[in-house]
This record gives sequence, C-alpha cells and structure tokens, in this order.
Amino acid sequence: MTQSTLSQQLARLEEAVGQTLVDRDARPIRPSAAGERLLGYARRIMALQCEATAALGNPAGTTPIHIGLPEDVFSRPMARLFGEFSKRHQEIRLDVSAGLSRDLTRRYRGGEFDIVVVKEPAPSNDCRASFPEATGWFESKDAPDAWPDPVPLVTFPPGGLYRETMFDRIERERRHWYIAFSGSSLNNVLVAVEAGLGITLLPVAATLGRHVRPYAQFGAEAPIMVSIYAWESTGFIAELVQQIGAAMSERSRRPGRS
Repeated sequence: MTQSTLSQQLARLEEAVGQTLVDRDARPIRPSAAGERLLGYARRIMALQCEATAALGNPAGTTPIHIGLPEDVFSRPMARLFGEFSKRHQEIRLDVSAGLSRDLTRRYRGGEFDIVVVKEPAPSNDCRASFPEATGWFESKDAPDAWPDPVPLVTFPPGGLYRETMFDRIERERRHWYIAFSGSSLNNVLVAVEAGLGITLLPVAATLGRHVRPYAQFGAEAPIMVSIYAWESTGFIAELVQQIGAAMSERSRRPGRS
C-alpha cells in the first residue's frame, strides 16, 4: 500500500472511533494513547482471523453421519466404539439420537438417519444385521413376596415396544392388572421398578447393576430382535455399520456385560 492510501485508511479509522490514533508530531510517528489501546484489540482481531482461517481449512467434523439408537443400546462400549471411529476419521461428525424403536424406525424411513438400530419382533428384508436380545420380567429387590390383585405394571408410553407384549402375557396368565407408572425413558422405568411401583418387562442387559431381580412367576419372554439398518453399503457408513454389528453380536452373546 502507498503512503497516501495508508493515510486515508488511518483517517477513516480515526473518524470511525472519534480518536486520534497516532502522534503525527513524533519522529518516528508512534501510536497515541488511544492508538495503543486499539492496537491490543487489533492484534486479537488478527489472531482470531488467522484462527478462523485455519479452522475453516481443517475438514474435522464437517461430514455428519446421523445415527438413531434405543437408549439402552447407547452403552459405554458403544460410546467407546464411536470414540475410536472418530479418532480414525476426524472429518466425520457423529450425530446420535436416542429414542423408542418405533419412532426411530419412522424417522429412518423418513430419511432422518443414515444408520439406525431398532428393536422389533422380526427384522425387515432390508436390515443389515439382526441379533436376538434376551428379555424378562423384573421387580424391585425389595418387592413383596406376592403382588396384590390387580398387579401394578410399570410401562413405557403407548407405542413402546414392550407395552403390548406385557399386556398380552399378563392376560394369558389370567391376572388382573393396572398401569401404576408410565415412563418415557428406560431410566425412568428402571427407577420406578427399583422403587417398588410394580413389575415390568425389560431387556436383561438393561438391568445390570440395578436394584431389581427377575420376577420368577413369569420368568423369561421370547427374545426380541435388534436390527441394524443403513441406506448406504459403502464408505464410512459401511465401516461403522460393520463395527456396530460386531458390538451388537457381542452384546447378544453376553447380555449381562453391556
């Protein structure tokens, strides 16, 4: 830049801030008191510009993969799997949503997820892999020896996968029942059972370390299927699907270790 251009730019800056920014009588010219204060901000602005330029030039976290999982499937082993994947592929950002399987399936079919893991009575033809998950009836470790009539149930909201199975089984047992508690999350249901509000049907793996015990009168139920779906069969998504499948296979073999 020429000296005249610099002088014009400086004059505009002084007009904008309403302060004299250089001592023009000094030789060499030096900043005024106001100019010295402004220099600190200017250096920070320049540093931020360099930082922003470097950040935008780094592809880390710029490619999203949207994943839907049931709450209990997003366990510590699954989180470690995602962490290792992210270390290998820094350009990928994993956007994970947890929820009820029927809602996750609806959102996947609507194109909201690249990968989804859902629980269902039987897998659809387009699933990538499917694994059986042991389920059973549970009550608080402090529960009475015999529940009153009608039996209190702890359930998920309408549409929850285990809800209809619970109703069907208890009616086959010719037991009277009522819903004592309905919780929108797995943790809410487990806490209610631990507190003795009633009995419930849950995945065996989800009860590890909780203050519950099997409800011996009903015992185990038929396994439910845990299925993996993905729109793409190549690239990063295929790699991640393969790793999720390996984790789900291990979870299926050792339900008490999830």
